[in-house]
Formats: sequence, C-alpha cells, structure tokens
Amino acid sequence: MADILVHGLTQNNLKHVTFRIPKEKITVFTGVSGSGKSSIVFDTIAAESQRQMNATYPAFVRSRLPKYPKPAVDRIDNLTPSVVVDQSPLGGNARSTVGTISGLYASLRLLFSRIGQPYVGTASYFSFNDPNGMCKTCSGLGKITKVDVEAILDLNKSWNEGCVKDSLYRPGSWYWKQYAQSGLFDLNKPIRAYSGEEYNLLLYGSRDGKGEPENPKVTGLYHKYTKTLLNRDIRNKSRHTQEKSQNLVTEMECTDCHGQRLNEAALSCRINGYSIADLCGMELTQLREVLTKITDQTAVVLVQTIIEGLDRMIEIGLPYLHLNRETPSLSGGEAQRLKLVRYMGSSLTGMTYIFDEPSAGMHPRDVYRMNGLLRQLRDKGNTVLVVEHDKDVISIADYVIDVGPGAGQNGGNIVFAGSYPELLQADTLTGRAIRQILPIKETLRQATGSLPIRDACLHNLKHINVDIPLGIMTVVTGVAGSGKSTLISQVFAGQYESSIVMIDQGPITATNRSTPASYLDFFDEIRKLLARESGKPDSLFSFNSAGACPVCGGKGVIVTELAFMDPIVTECEACGGVRYNEKALACTYKEKNIVELLRLTASQALEVFEDAKIRKHLKVMEQVGLSYLTLGQPLNTLSGGERQRIKLAKNLGKKGGIIVMDEPTTGLHLSDIQNLLKLFDLIVSRGNTLVVIEHNLDVMKQADWIIDIGPDGGKNGGEVVFTGTPLEMLRGAKTLTADSLRASCSG
Repeated sequence: MADILVHGLTQNNLKHVTFRIPKEKITVFTGVSGSGKSSIVFDTIAAESQRQMNATYPAFVRSRLPKYPKPAVDRIDNLTPSVVVDQSPLGGNARSTVGTISGLYASLRLLFSRIGQPYVGTASYFSFNDPNGMCKTCSGLGKITKVDVEAILDLNKSWNEGCVKDSLYRPGSWYWKQYAQSGLFDLNKPIRAYSGEEYNLLLYGSRDGKGEPENPKVTGLYHKYTKTLLNRDIRNKSRHTQEKSQNLVTEMECTDCHGQRLNEAALSCRINGYSIADLCGMELTQLREVLTKITDQTAVVLVQTIIEGLDRMIEIGLPYLHLNRETPSLSGGEAQRLKLVRYMGSSLTGMTYIFDEPSAGMHPRDVYRMNGLLRQLRDKGNTVLVVEHDKDVISIADYVIDVGPGAGQNGGNIVFAGSYPELLQADTLTGRAIRQILPIKETLRQATGSLPIRDACLHNLKHINVDIPLGIMTVVTGVAGSGKSTLISQVFAGQYESSIVMIDQGPITATNRSTPASYLDFFDEIRKLLARESGKPDSLFSFNSAGACPVCGGKGVIVTELAFMDPIVTECEACGGVRYNEKALACTYKEKNIVELLRLTASQALEVFEDAKIRKHLKVMEQVGLSYLTLGQPLNTLSGGERQRIKLAKNLGKKGGIIVMDEPTTGLHLSDIQNLLKLFDLIVSRGNTLVVIEHNLDVMKQADWIIDIGPDGGKNGGEVVFTGTPLEMLRGAKTLTADSLRASCSG
C-alpha cells in the first residue's frame, strides 16, 4: 500500500518540508508546542482530505459543509478520507447526555420497547426529547427552575424599614410606593408578624395565593420576579438584574419525575425490575453487569451490541460515567475518549484517524488501555496519526515524525523520522527528553500551616477529611473520576474562595478581540511607543478606536446578511483583514507598524522591544512556555493548556496566595515540563501555596506533598488513599498512582 507523500509543505511556519507517512500504521508526531506538528496533521492532512471529500458532494450539500482552505503545499499523494478526534468540548445542551452522544441510549430505548413490561410503545416513548416520553412538568430536562423570593425578604423588618433586600424596593422608591400606597399592608408591621393572608398578598397579590390580584399594581413579589428573571434571556440585562438572578433563581430536581426526565408511563416499564432511568443512573460497570442477566432470547443480539459499546467505554478509562451525565460537564479528555469510542464501533476501513493528545486527562494506568484501542483501529486496516507528548503513547508508534527543533520561527523542520527505538538514539529535544529519568525530590520544603477540609461529600467523595499544607507544592492525584477535581476545584476552592486563585483550562472570559498583548495588559504600552515615535495620539493604534479601518469598522471582515441563508463573511478588501486604517499603518516603531508588531512571537518581540514593562510580560510568556504565541493571536484560538498557561502568566507576580492549577502539563512537550517545574519552584519560593491536580509522574516526583484520591474512579473512588512525600509513596503506598510512580522510576 502506497504511503501518504507530502511534497514542499510551507503551511504556517513549516519550511518547505517533504516527508512520507506509512499507511495502516500508527504514526506519532512529536515536538514542542508551536513547532509545526498541528500545521502538518490538522491544517494540512486533515484539512486537505476533508476539502477533497467535500468537493465530491453536490453544490447544495457543499454550501452547508464547513469550508477548508487549500493548504500551502506543492503536492500530496495517496491521501485517504480522514476522521479528526480532537479535544474540543462535545458542547450540546442539557438534553445532550453520554447516552445520547454514544448512541447507547437509542439502543436501550429499543430494548425497552421490545421486551420491557408492561408494553408502553415504540422506542420514541422512552425518549426524554420526544413528547411521547418526556415528563411534562420539566419538558424532559429532569430539572425545574423556580424563584426563591424568601431569599430577598428580611422577615424582621417592615415596609418602612426596607423589608425587601433589593434597591428597587428601598423606602421611597417607585416600586415601594406601589405597595406602600396600595392600602393592603401595615407599613410598620415586620413580615414575621404577617398573617397567612397578608403573606399571600405580599408574594402573590391575592389573599388565597391563587386568585386575581386585589390591586392591579400589586401583583405580588413572586409573580414580579418570575416575570423578570425566569421567562426571558437576562444575559444582556444589567449587572444588577444578573446578580439578583443568581441569588433568587434556584434550580431543583423536577418534583414529578425526580430528575428521571421521563413520564410515568415510560418509567413504569421495567426489565428485571429496572426502569430505563434506573439503568441510565448506573455507573457503566454496574450497567454492564445488569445487562448480562437479561436472558430473553428475542433481544440477545441487541443486548450484546450494548455490552460491546459499554466495554469500549470501560476499556478506555470511563467506567465511572453514567449514561445520563450531561455532555457539557465532561472534560476535554473525557470528551475525546467518548468520540474515540464512537469510532471504534465503525466498520469503515482504509480511513485515516487523527488524534490530538488522546492521553490528556488520563492517569498512567488508563493510557495503556487507550493504546490498545489505537492498535485495534490500526489492525482493522486504518492509518492512525497521533499528536502526542506522553512517553507511553509515543512508545507504541510504528513510526515517529519529530518536528522542530524549536517553536515558531525556530521550528518548522522535520528533525527526525523513523521508528521508536531509533528515536531513543536520536539527538533531538524529544529523544533526549524521553531518555531522561527525573529523580524523586529528596530535599522537601516544610509546610507553614494547613487548611482543613472536613466531611467532604460532594459527588462521589465519601465524607473525607484532609489537610492542604500551606507554603509548599502539593500534588493531588488519582485516576480520572476518582474525585480529585471535585475535592480541590469545588470543595476546597468553594470553602476558601477569597484566598484562592484558580488557574484552570476553562475559556478566558474575553471578547474575540482579546489577544495576549491586551489580556496581559501591555498592548497600551505598545500603542504609547508608536504614539511617541509618530507624535500621534494613542487612540490611532487601536482598531476599536481612531485606528479602525473605515470600511469594516476594525473587524477585519465584512458580514453580508442574507434573508433566508447564513450570512456571508468575507475578508475586508480595504484593510486586507488587518483591521487598521492607512493612517495607523503608516506609523512605525523600529520600521514595524502596529500590525507587524502584533505578528511578532513573544521571543521575536524580546529582540525588538526595549521598554521594561513590555519586556517583563514577554519574559513571563517565555517562562510559562508560550514564547511561540504571537502578541496579536486571538485568545479564542488557544488550546486548553495554552489558556491555562496564559492565565498563569497573568497571575505569576502575586505573592502570599493559594494558587490552584488543574493539569497544567496538558499540551506541554517533555522538555517544557522541566521549565514548568522551575516556575512552580519560583511561585512557592515567593511565599505562595501551590496545589496542582495532575497525572504527570515528573510533576509528582517534584512535589513536597502528595494527596492521592482513589482507590479507583466513580463509586469506587472518593477516598484519600495516601498522603505523604513522593519518597514515602514510592516506598510504601499500595495505590494505582504509586504503582505507576515505581514503574517510571525504574525506567
């Protein structure tokens, strides 16, 4: 079978490279972040494959498919159709669950329609997204929202004393007068002393709480707030209204279906005593056990199909999930594994499957399971391409392509191509990093105190007590689903909210105009430099102000609205998409205009700027491993790991606080992890407390203290199985993490 051949690739930072990718093999692409791996795999192989596939469809279909630009390459030979399995969140809404996204819920519905007793109807009668099956009270969501007006009442005060804790109802205000002048209330009587009828008048406007309001101007506080907060989109309302909504609107389990989403008829149908909702609430391992006990011969094939799907999910390290888990609540790593499972059941062969760091969010124990699935895909006659930093995943490659030697302009070359044993001998950054075995830290810092967590019982945590040491670096570890993120990101962070800086991988709450320069607060300094050089005002160098291109208003694109079709977005011809007008572009600093300055990477910018404040921020970007990012890159294009590191860059100067990081090594090359560990040392040496949730064994080895949660995931997790130093874990702990740590120390 002919290899995929790529000739003369110059996409992004790639330097006219030519290489081959063997078919029906696992090829792993390695190299530091920004070296050009993604440009090869996603922007070239995946984009061109999907572009050519889309070209085979009729124009009507093509107009509704995503558009892929032609990559900057001389020629690609022997390309096959590709499937991209990335870490983008599964998205969806409250109606999208693990069951619906994996297709297993559809199979369960079919099973219940066939052999469930009593017979209720076809498969649609078990769907919470179908009027036939959904609970009418919550419309199949399992939750209802209601306004808790009592939260805004001060029962000890009267109207004259301001009994409603809302500035709109302060004594003398317009709303206050409606109630005060209605003649329905004693203005000096505290709410606590109201009779039942008076209380109903206050909340519902009528004495029985059900009828028409006695005074049309006094409809009752409950109806007023329900109308304002529940039945409309308040995202564009004032901050006052949004804050009020947070305090007053409570989400609660549906009172009719008790969170099970289905109507009474659907829930009455059972197999071996279980309803379909019972099965969807079970962890996957328990669900598998229950299904194996179904003996009805008419459903043997269907039951077997469901069990095979469950086995794939269990095998890939998701045994702790249940089918009614909402997909927006899954992490990037969990979402990617769920997508992988979906493709594992496919009977297509001769495909190219492309994975973006499939080990993200995985405990070392689970990585080998995922490796097994990648091998299965290959053995079915598919080509598997993996962008990865994890040693254990790289080790299963049939072929490795190492891109580098550095990032950005210092990358873009193929520095090695060959087998894994050959990589171990190679003198590249990746080869050297894989050979290096980091020793266990022996000189430990001593804690300056501790913060207690007591009786933590959220989700699967089993009423645990643990102390978080202060003034040192603590690593909290455990398999996926063990409860470590719940313990730290929710319980600990919630308990000590005012003292904690959370640096996670979540989206940065910024507009699509936000860039590293604006987010780290040095864009103004760049504009001031240009203003000083040119004698023009600062505002000329902002595309949100006087510098904006007059045609596109500083957006860089022109949006043409079409009545019945999607709007057409085209690059602005006047400014070429750069957002600035000619007057702004005519001004330069060191022969570079504002657009050229923003196109510099952080490492290039260090050679250009002399201003101390700008250089300080650029050095911090370099410290956190983002030297390859350009100053003007939109933040919404960053990966989860990059978002976390830019948040770290923003908070690096702080002293004496508690910093919590959630898997900061995601997306980092092995050599960059060494730099990150130096950074952690710097953070702690400044008097900060650092708590890191992490699976990476090198990070564990450099901890002062380890808290291991387990022993496994889901209902088999939620306990503290070890606390102590890395050396103590290595020598005596009997946990899954300790086993992995011992294996890594022996090489």
